[in-house]
Amino acid sequence: NYDRLWKLREIFEILNDSFKSVYHPTEELSIDEVIVKFKGRVLFRQYIPKKRKQWGIKIYKVADKLGYTYDMSVYLGKDKLKDAPTVSAAYNVVSKMTECVKNKGHKLYMDNFFSSPELFCDLLEKKKINCCGTVRQNRKNFPKELSKRKMKKGETI
Repeated sequence: NYDRLWKLREIFEILNDSFKSVYHPTEELSIDEVIVKFKGRVLFRQYIPKKRKQWGIKIYKVADKLGYTYDMSVYLGKDKLKDAPTVSAAYNVVSKMTECVKNKGHKLYMDNFFSSPELFCDLLEKKKINCCGTVRQNRKNFPKELSKRKMKKGETI
C-alpha cells in the first residue's frame, strides 16, 4: 500500500480541486495521456517510443475543447489491486476520471487507447456521457460484423 506519489500527492489534489472549483468545463471534453519529460529516477517513469517526449511521467488528463485541464491523474504503474479484473486498465482510468462530470450531458472524445464498445455503453447508461472515438477492431466485445467491413477514408459508423 505504498504511495509512489507521496511527495507530490497533496500538490496534485490541490491542483485538481482548484481546476474544478474555478471553472465549469464546456460540454465537449477529451481524455488523453500526456508525457511530462523527466529523466530522473522514479519507479513510474515511462518509455513510449511513439511519443515526441519518449521518456517521462505519464499523466492522464481530462480537458475541455478550449484546452482547460479539468482533471489529471499520474500513472504509477500497473495496479496490483485490480478492482474490476473483467475490464481494462484504460476503462478504469476513464471511469474514475469521469466521476466529476457524470449526469451533466457532456460529450467525451478519446483515442483508441481508451475507447471500447463496452466503455461507450457504460458511460452513456450509467453517467449520461456521450462518447466518440476511434476503436481498435480487435477490442473485446467489438461487433464482428463491423470488424469485417471495409471502410473508405472519412467514413464513419
